[in-house]
Amino acid sequence: MSAEPDYLPADALAEDEPKYLRRQKPVEIRKRKFSRKTWPLYRRVLAAIAAVLTIGLAAYQAGHYFLFSPGVMLESPEQIEIQGSRYVSRDAIAEKFSADLGRSVVRVPLEDRRKAIESLPWVEQAGVQRVLPNRIRVEITERLPVAFLRTAGDVSLVDSHGMILERPSDGEFRFPVVSGIGESMQRELREQRMTSYVQFMKDIELAAPGADDHVSEVDLSDAADLRATLTGLGPASGGAAPVLVHFGDSNFGDRYRMLSENIAQWRSSAGSVDSVDLRFARQVVVNPETRVVTPAVAHSPAHSVPRPAPASPKAAHKRP
Repeated sequence: MSAEPDYLPADALAEDEPKYLRRQKPVEIRKRKFSRKTWPLYRRVLAAIAAVLTIGLAAYQAGHYFLFSPGVMLESPEQIEIQGSRYVSRDAIAEKFSADLGRSVVRVPLEDRRKAIESLPWVEQAGVQRVLPNRIRVEITERLPVAFLRTAGDVSLVDSHGMILERPSDGEFRFPVVSGIGESMQRELREQRMTSYVQFMKDIELAAPGADDHVSEVDLSDAADLRATLTGLGPASGGAAPVLVHFGDSNFGDRYRMLSENIAQWRSSAGSVDSVDLRFARQVVVNPETRVVTPAVAHSPAHSVPRPAPASPKAAHKRP
C-alpha cells in the first residue's frame, strides 16, 4: 500500500477555497437631525423670525394709523398753535395750511410751510413742527421796525433790512420818519440805505445820549448824503425852527457833537439857522439851501475844524 503524499497539489487546494470574495457593504450611520445640541440654534432662528414679523406688523399698523386714522387728521385751523405772533394775524398764518386740512399731520410738508410763512412781510424767521397726534406748532420771530416810511400814498413802517411793513392797527411806535426809499427800489439798495440810517441813529446816541429824540425825519434818497431834520437843538431852542443837517455818509457821531456844541453860536452869527452842511473837511456851511453863508460862520475858528476820523460802523436795532 502506497503512502499518501505529504502535500497536495496547488490545484486541489484552490478548489476548496471560495472562488468569489463578497465585498462587505459599509454600514451607514445616520445622524439625528434634531439633537439636543442643535435646539438652541433653531430656537434663536424662530425667535428672530417671530421678532421680524412682529415688528413688521407693528410698523404697518402704526403707518396705517398715522396716515389714515381720524385721530391724526388736521381738521381745522384751531389745531395750529402759533407762538411769537404780535402783529402777524393768525388768519394769515393759518391760510398757509389750507391745503393740509383733512390730511394727516404726518403728510404736512413742514419745510414748504415754513418758507410760505416767512414770505409774510412781518415774519423774519419761522419754525414749524408736528405735535402728535394731530396738531401743528408754528413759532415765529417778527421783524423789528426802526422807522416810519413816508411814501407817496401813506406812512408805513420799515425795518433795518429795508423790509416795508404795513402799520398794524393796534401798534404804538415812536420813530423818526425816513423818506427817499420805496417799494420800487431794489431790496438790496433799501437795505444799504437803512443800514446807514441805523448807524446814524446809534452814533449820535453815543455822542449825546438822548440825541435820537431830536431826529424828526431822515432823507435817504442820496446814498452819499444822509440828511436829517432835527428839532430842539441848543440851549434856547424853544421857538427855534427845525434844522436840516447834511451829515454825509460817515462820522455821524463827531458831526452831531460839533453841531450840538456850536448851534447856538451859529444862530447868533447867522440870525437863524434853517440848514447846516457838515460834509466839508474844514468848514461848516450854514443855510446852504438859501445860499446864505456869512464870513463869520465860514471862517470862524469854531467852524474851521479838522475832519474827524471815521467812527467804526456797527449795526444797531431799536425795538418798538
